[in-house]
Formats: sequence, C-alpha cells, structure tokens
Amino acid sequence: MVRILMLLVGLSYGLSNVVLAAPEQHVVLISLDGFRHDYIEKHDANALGRIAKNGVRAERMTPVFPANTFPNHLSLVTGLVPANHGIVNNAFLDKQRLTDKGYARYHMGKGYKDSSWLSGIPLWTLVELNGRKAASYFWPESDARFFGMIPTYHYHYSKHASYQQRIDQIIDWLKLPEPARPQFVAGYFSLVDTTSHDFGPDSPQTYQAVQTMDALMGQLYDRLQQLPIAVNLVVVSDHGMLNVSNSNNILVPELKINSEDFELVNEGAQLHIYARPHTSKTAITTLHQRLTEQNKTGVIVLDSKLRNRYAMSNKTRGGDILLQAKAGHRFVDNANKKVSPGGHGYLPEHKDMGALFVASGPAFKTNYQLKTIQNIDVYPALAHILGLNILQPVDGNADALNESLTIPLKTQQ
Repeated sequence: MVRILMLLVGLSYGLSNVVLAAPEQHVVLISLDGFRHDYIEKHDANALGRIAKNGVRAERMTPVFPANTFPNHLSLVTGLVPANHGIVNNAFLDKQRLTDKGYARYHMGKGYKDSSWLSGIPLWTLVELNGRKAASYFWPESDARFFGMIPTYHYHYSKHASYQQRIDQIIDWLKLPEPARPQFVAGYFSLVDTTSHDFGPDSPQTYQAVQTMDALMGQLYDRLQQLPIAVNLVVVSDHGMLNVSNSNNILVPELKINSEDFELVNEGAQLHIYARPHTSKTAITTLHQRLTEQNKTGVIVLDSKLRNRYAMSNKTRGGDILLQAKAGHRFVDNANKKVSPGGHGYLPEHKDMGALFVASGPAFKTNYQLKTIQNIDVYPALAHILGLNILQPVDGNADALNESLTIPLKTQQ
C-alpha cells in the first residue's frame, strides 16, 4: 500500500496543473484542547491575541459532530468527517467486529495497538509519503500506524511530560539540518480542557490555565521567529466548553432500555444504543419510536435527517439509535453520579462549542479576520501551504481559508 501511495505522489506531481506552495514552508500545528473560540478575550490571552494580529484568526471554528476530543483531532489532520476517518466518538462499538464478549469497543488511543480502527491519510503521513519528515508531540492517535507508517519523530502520550519540554522539543526539531528537519510538526496540550471540565469555563482556575498556555504559545511564536526557516504557526482547538449543572442530569435507567436487546455506550452528551446481534429490526424501530414519543427533557432523538446532517451513520459504528443531550444536560448512569461543571460534545453549531483558529507565518496574511470556518477545511489548506498534493478525497475544502493566504490556491486549467 505504501508503494502504491508513493507512486500516486509521483503521478500527482506529474499530472497536476495546480501551482503549489514553495517546498521550504514549514507548519507547526498546535492543539489547545477545549480552548473555546472566545477565550482570548474572556481570559485575556494577550499572546494569542498578538499572534492573531500578526496573522489570521477565525471568528470561530465549527467542530464536527460529536464535539469531542478524538473525533475532532482526527478530522483536523485528515480533512474527513468521523464516519470517514473511523473515530466517531471517544468511545464506541463496531458492529462489524464481533468478539466472544460482543461487539468490539474502541476507546481513546486504541489505534496505538490496532491501527485498523483508523482511516485516511493524516498530515504527518502525507508529508512522509512525499519524502519529507514529520513530527508529533502527543497529537491524538499520532502513534498509530497509518499505512504502516508513523511520524519520523513522535512520542507516545504521557501526562508527565512537562509543557516546557514540549515547546523545547518542537524548537529543537526545527533546528535540525534540512535532511533531518521535519516539515510538519503537531503538538497537543490538554490543560485548558481538563481545567474547564473540573471548574467550568468561567472559573478563575480556567482563567489561570489559559494564562499558562497563552504564555507558552507566545514563547513558542517568538522562538519560531528566530529560526532561519519559513515557519507557520497554526493554533487550534478541538471544541469549546459550556457550563453544566447536576440539576440537568438525564438518568439513563429512566429511559427503560432492555439490556438483553441493546448495549449502551454513554459518552455524556451522547448515548449510543446498539442492537445486539439477535435483536430484531422491529425491536429497534419500536424503541426509537417510544423514545421519540417520550420526549424526555433534555434529550434529542436523532432521526434520519439529523443523522445525515451530522454524517453519523448507524451502519457500523454509530448506535442503531442515537440520543443527543441538549446543551447543559448530561446522560448519567445513576442518580449518585455528579457531572463536571464544564462539558462539551453538544451540537457543533452551538456557539459555545466553537473552537479556536489562529495562524501566523509567511503563508498567512497579517491582521486578517476570517468568518466561521469548518475544522475539516484546515487539512487541505495546510497541505497546500506545505506544497503537498492530497492523495485521497477529503470532506474539507481549502477554499474556506484561501482568502487568508499569501499563497493563494490555483485552480486547474
């Protein structure tokens, strides 16, 4: 498969009429997990504000459904919606993988040992297939083998690695001589998400977490300017965050779902209901109708129209029935469960689910404001900046960011 893709690279360069960006462009893509689109103003992130003034900022970046960590991180680096890159939630079942214990279950990071859960060509693999090197410091699933490949430089996730160590390593990678230097670097920081969950998005603790990450981003940006190479810094997040109250908990047992016929995966804002292998289609239809008519407070039962809108099929990995919590509500398995003050996973168009997009470097205009963009559009835009032809169809479209680029897209003639 790798040889075939390498051949496609050569053919694409030979046949394409697209004018590509200069090959010396580098991209550092940083994810600040849970950094809401308005945290720059809300929590005085002055360094990120400065980077935005020197470059480009989107009004907000809309996550894919569901607005959770792993689906969105994979969408950002593949340009695919979850149904196409395979990671449809932080945890889910696959109805095509039957084990002696039932359907096989995915959980966060499982691609490290079994990359068959994943599809698509992430940016680091695209760079490597083009004969350049890539690096990743903890980006979700960047230690999984896409087409048998991993980034030349990468770390398996460990919460004990210091934030400063990550910044220093990114700079050290970019100081390597040209043959060893990564053209693309991905980095991941979880502090803002963890703190926003624990204390809520409006808390002084979240303010301090934003201050910590803002200072690190300012330091990274300033150190990148000192390098004798063309580097573009792109800072994004996977989703936003909103306040959650225990008074809005949705008790799953009250839904009265027969466990002999259905298996549940509760992700807080979503409840996937999977029919067991012996369960009839009539039973599925009957339960779906009952839950819809029940009209439980805080619950949206996704019908076929909504499932199509959010590209969440029920054929393999999405539940046969899918329940979505309304903003501020959470599914809980028992009455004693206390939810965190901050939550995400709600419908992507909710304003507080909006994510961050800030970029600065020679490929981006200065002091430029974009309107709302989709996170699946980041991949094709960065591939263009890096001078890479995309080897498989993607769901994103670089046109959304084209107006903000100093290296505009050229259409085929």
